[in-house]
Amino acid sequence: MDPQRPERGPEEGPREPWEAGTFEHSDLRRALAEAATAPEPREVPALLCRACVKHLDITGASVSLSGGHGLRALWWSSDAVAGQLAEAQYTLGDGPCQSALNLVAPVLANDLDQGPDAERWPVFAQRAVELGVRAVFSLPLGSEALAIGTLDLYRSTPGPLSGRDMSFAFPVGDAITLALLRLQTDESSDGRGARDYESSWLGAAEQEHSEVYYATGMLMVQLQVGAEYALSRLRAYAFAEGRTVTEVARDVIERRVTFDE
Repeated sequence: MDPQRPERGPEEGPREPWEAGTFEHSDLRRALAEAATAPEPREVPALLCRACVKHLDITGASVSLSGGHGLRALWWSSDAVAGQLAEAQYTLGDGPCQSALNLVAPVLANDLDQGPDAERWPVFAQRAVELGVRAVFSLPLGSEALAIGTLDLYRSTPGPLSGRDMSFAFPVGDAITLALLRLQTDESSDGRGARDYESSWLGAAEQEHSEVYYATGMLMVQLQVGAEYALSRLRAYAFAEGRTVTEVARDVIERRVTFDE
């Protein structure tokens, strides 16, 4: 049982999360109202993710931001598994999160242990199952033309995201996007160009992920290559060593790991 969900008494009987009539829109209104009154826009993703975990048939949630050229950073995660799941997609450059970014559309993986979803992302799916994750639902954040990140929901059991849960998760994704746009408006008010505008999303992400960008820059200089290729080399090395890309980035910065051309 999810420890964050209140236990129902025997007189109430079992209640499935997709059962008709169990969803109250007041739950969504309260979650949005609480987020809207947060003193800092940076607090909004955490507040809304917690609301998802509390009210939806999911196990955990996270928000990741994209800076283009395959660069992503975890903003917030509800638990260690959600963070590791985001890190796995970041390291591999593959998974529902990356597909949602590329397609600028929701990507709903109902069963990562077997069937089409397991075949679509075989390496990521294997890692997800190892983490105890069976289903992942990635919702793009941004506009219809450009995704600036994803809201990622995961569950320890297989099965689709119900229509009831979608009616909660999609407005939450829109609210997170608005909060990020508030931040972006503040950060881009100095008239920077489009590339700086895109990159500034990364500056809003958790500071601990900055090692990846520093290491990518070092490889660009060392190998005389572009950012995308440098990041690919970093990811390939991390995957071959069975480590995360963040761990390898720290070794590159400390010059414990070097790359040949």
